Amino acid sequence: MSIVPWSDRKVSELATRGWTVLHDFLPRDVIGQLREEAREGVARDKFREAGVGRGADHEVENAIRGDRILWIDPSDATPAQHVYWKAIEELQNDLNRELFLSLVSFESQFAVYGAGAFYKTHVDRFETADERMISCTLYLNDGWRAEDGGALRLHVEGGPIDVLPDAGTMVVFRSDSVPHEVLSSNRERYSLTGWFRRRSLRVVD
Repeated sequence: MSIVPWSDRKVSELATRGWTVLHDFLPRDVIGQLREEAREGVARDKFREAGVGRGADHEVENAIRGDRILWIDPSDATPAQHVYWKAIEELQNDLNRELFLSLVSFESQFAVYGAGAFYKTHVDRFETADERMISCTLYLNDGWRAEDGGALRLHVEGGPIDVLPDAGTMVVFRSDSVPHEVLSSNRERYSLTGWFRRRSLRVVD
């Protein structure tokens, strides 16, 4: 039995416009447990400032992004993270079957935005690497309101779309072709962000 709130309509949205939104991606109690794990990680100073670029080009640029991140490992998953990874595995299988994407792996991290933090418009695929195919952001924030800010703004055909980071909402979009930003948050904002990856198609000289 599927645990992912997927449908033919969602598949069609991702295929034709490059993005879709899934609601209640995980049970509320699991979302709550993940939120507490993120808070505990912040309290224990496990998060680090996020940067831009990769490899030798990686650097912290607070004028571009102000979040902090903590990578998670499926081999060392908590019970709540295990539920998350199982749902991700199911979603990967569905994407490969329905859209023939040849996805082979997934990487994921907690992200926290403090009050006033933001992330300017960008795409998730690096200029020097083509592995990232599909971006997924799962929100963990209970009782989020519009006045709390922190919306994910997708810059898509027809004008920008804002998605509030409310608990259980999962945004799925193309890593290479959907510019997006995180608007300034007015309260602490938690998410699990990840990327489905394919094998690189780049030719190495």
